[in-house]
Amino acid sequence: RIIGDIMRDLASCDNADAIPSEHVLECICELLNSIGYTLESMPAGNEAVTQVTGRLMDLKSRKNKKGKSLYPMRINFMIQDLLDTKKAGWQKKIFKAAAKTKDEIREDALKDEKASKNDGSQVVIAGQRPAWMDSKDSTPGAKPAAAGKEADSSWQDVPVKARR
Repeated sequence: RIIGDIMRDLASCDNADAIPSEHVLECICELLNSIGYTLESMPAGNEAVTQVTGRLMDLKSRKNKKGKSLYPMRINFMIQDLLDTKKAGWQKKIFKAAAKTKDEIREDALKDEKASKNDGSQVVIAGQRPAWMDSKDSTPGAKPAAAGKEADSSWQDVPVKARR
């Protein structure tokens, strides 16, 4: 509820004549990309997301006296990306290369083969609550223990050579 009020205030949803600055719209888009999925799952949050995205669509389509957009193309594209992500159920592609084990690469290759995509992207849900927050440990970076196995902590162990 509080985040929704903050977003409505930033977007000036109550005052249709007010024109928020570029950095405010950028902040709204980043905030919604981060927490939109979780916020939309709550009744009060869903109402706020609907109002703010409606306001963003209105601001995106506004023109100045010369017929040009009020905001630069970068902001318009950022708003459009947010609206597209919301329309797709908060799923978006990310192109983040990270170090993977051979097993993870094989698993990803099988997933890509099944989904028949070869663009190197991954589909994630924008604003979804991180898995570590749902675990009992609730420590960032902590992996949940697999059934019958202890959590792998070997990366923390530093090998020591025996002195001769």
